[in-house]
Amino acid sequence: MRGHERSDNDLSGTVDGPVIQAGTVHGGIHIRSAEAPARGPARSPWQLPPSIRIIDRAAEVGALERHRNRATLEGRPTLAVVSGLGGVGKTAVALSWLHGLRPHFPGGQLYADLRAQAPGGPADPAEVVGRFLRALGVPDPQVPGGFAEQLTLYRSLTANQRLVVMLDDAATAAQVRPLLPAGQCVTAVTSRRRLPGLTVDGGQVIHLEPLAPEAAVELLDSTLADGRVAAQPEEARALVELCAGLPLAVRIAGARLAARPRHGITTMVRALAAEHDRLEALAIEGDHDVQAALDLSYQGLPAGAARLYRLLGLHPGREFGGAVGDAVLGEDASEPLDALYDANLLIDAGHSGERYRFHDLVRLHAITQAGRDESPGTRAAALRGIGYHYLASATRAEEIIDPQHRTMARDHGPGPAVLADFGDGPGIGDADAALDWLELELPNLMAVLRLARSAGIPALAWQLADAMWPLFLRRKFYPEWREAHREGLLAAQESDDDAAVCRMLTSGGLGELDMGCHEPALEMFERAAVLFLRSGDGLGHARTLNYRGLAHQRLGRPDRAAELFRRAATELLACGDPRAAGLARFNLAEVAVARGRYEAAMPDADAARAALQEAGDTYNTARALALSGRAHLGLGRLDRAEEVLLAALDTLRSTAAGHETARALGTLAQVSERRGQPELAGERYREALILYSEAGQSESAEAREAGDRLRELVPDGGAGDGPEGGSPAD
Repeated sequence: MRGHERSDNDLSGTVDGPVIQAGTVHGGIHIRSAEAPARGPARSPWQLPPSIRIIDRAAEVGALERHRNRATLEGRPTLAVVSGLGGVGKTAVALSWLHGLRPHFPGGQLYADLRAQAPGGPADPAEVVGRFLRALGVPDPQVPGGFAEQLTLYRSLTANQRLVVMLDDAATAAQVRPLLPAGQCVTAVTSRRRLPGLTVDGGQVIHLEPLAPEAAVELLDSTLADGRVAAQPEEARALVELCAGLPLAVRIAGARLAARPRHGITTMVRALAAEHDRLEALAIEGDHDVQAALDLSYQGLPAGAARLYRLLGLHPGREFGGAVGDAVLGEDASEPLDALYDANLLIDAGHSGERYRFHDLVRLHAITQAGRDESPGTRAAALRGIGYHYLASATRAEEIIDPQHRTMARDHGPGPAVLADFGDGPGIGDADAALDWLELELPNLMAVLRLARSAGIPALAWQLADAMWPLFLRRKFYPEWREAHREGLLAAQESDDDAAVCRMLTSGGLGELDMGCHEPALEMFERAAVLFLRSGDGLGHARTLNYRGLAHQRLGRPDRAAELFRRAATELLACGDPRAAGLARFNLAEVAVARGRYEAAMPDADAARAALQEAGDTYNTARALALSGRAHLGLGRLDRAEEVLLAALDTLRSTAAGHETARALGTLAQVSERRGQPELAGERYREALILYSEAGQSESAEAREAGDRLRELVPDGGAGDGPEGGSPAD
């Protein structure tokens, strides 16, 4: 402004952005803002691969959507991890969910394969962020050179956008974290690993399991789409069971069948039936391959976890406790077990405590790796370690449940055996916990027993059968009882071990007796008696008198049975076994009670109780008390009957003896009936019937009698149990 010259520049209204007021302007004007806001993308990227149809995943997609809704309400980004075994359908589930979100996220969809197990290593987050920036419209010259600046720009660009990001096949949480967008974006991560670290960032992990058989059949039908599944439903189910519900395996099997339209589904079933060829058959050349998918997971394992994976593949049962890992490694296996679990190569078996299982195809893969990378000697040593672990643990359970059982020498291998935990610490626990462990592990115990002879350790077979005696006696697993002792007998004969042969004959015979096969049981007892005589074992022979008496008793020959029991009582006492002699007196009293000779039964029942109590045999002492209660009931001494029966029940319940507890309850119920107490009698009959049913004895004569009596009192039904003999230690 010069002199009186004047220039006015008025600005009114609303102005956004940088403003300059000027009068006369000469030359060009250049305006820069020190803090220009980040621009949104020039274009919206749509990078997600196409979605494919998924079967039976509504629950998982629903859980992902509920997680997104919660995150939106809380004003934070959505982060979800879809975890699972290779080939289980993680990417398909994530894509199905994210494609459904497209109308709600106009900012676009970003996709990156993080290549967790790629030969050249996982994808570098810096490389991925650079690609994301270019996809969001940032020209190459404007992409910052430093990773930190790239991240800042990436977050600025996504802060006000509604974007979907998919990070496929992630290796670690650390690889994922820099790639998370800002604002109200949704990120889905898929990984063979569980990635628990991302929960710290607000992520929710959705773990995928293989498909149920019905869903797998539906997937096979969808893949074939030619009516063969409807025409061959049983064959289709057999096929998907061989694929163990793994979607990749089902799709490959379906694709191979689709390429052979004239072949029946049975053709593929036959191709997969041989375990050693199954993984090779589940492949399409140059494309999908189940073995390759599992190889990727295996190759990413630390060395210790990879070795444990191979050796655990040798485990003959479907599931196992964590102590099995210690047994095959000979050291603490907690870290490698965690690594296998995190890699989804081991699945939580769903029981309380540390318990795992392999997916069927993963187990085949582990066996293949063991055959390739472990020597025959190492594989044999691992199998022996597994067997000795089960034998030592079953022996410990037997000691807890039945400390009076006459245990024969057991071979637990050269080093200290790894024991299972029954509740209070390694190898420690009460009778219920020990029995529960034996029942839980019964499939594994039987699997090891079946392998023992072919593995060159036949003694393990009969020793395992012997160690399972308390379970067979109390919980009546009859098919396993019979099979275990038949296999144990073959193993003992193969080893030329007469003492073991006699044990298998007597304890196996008691199982046959309990199953109502009285003649075969008697024949087994008599074979044992001949062997005992031949070897000069007078005590062993005297014990067979007890067993033979039980067989004759069941065969309806009470006089012959009583004669044998009397001989047993005398000879066993002379041979220095007062406890077994007490059991002979018990059996003699039981014959008298069964014949209604209650007064004659009392001296033998009392003598049996005293001898068994002196020997510290609480279980059989309680049985003798219950037998006295039956005799007192027969004599009309209701008060005394109830007194001894209640005392017997206290002990029987504590020893987890369901069958004998049911018998005592049935007798107590009769006492209540005789006293005119129908409600109390009904309660006792009901409890007895439950116990009979749990013991697998719902069709026995005693159970039927209890059920009939209960129906006379109240309109209910029932189940039952049958009588049991003594222990082979008796």
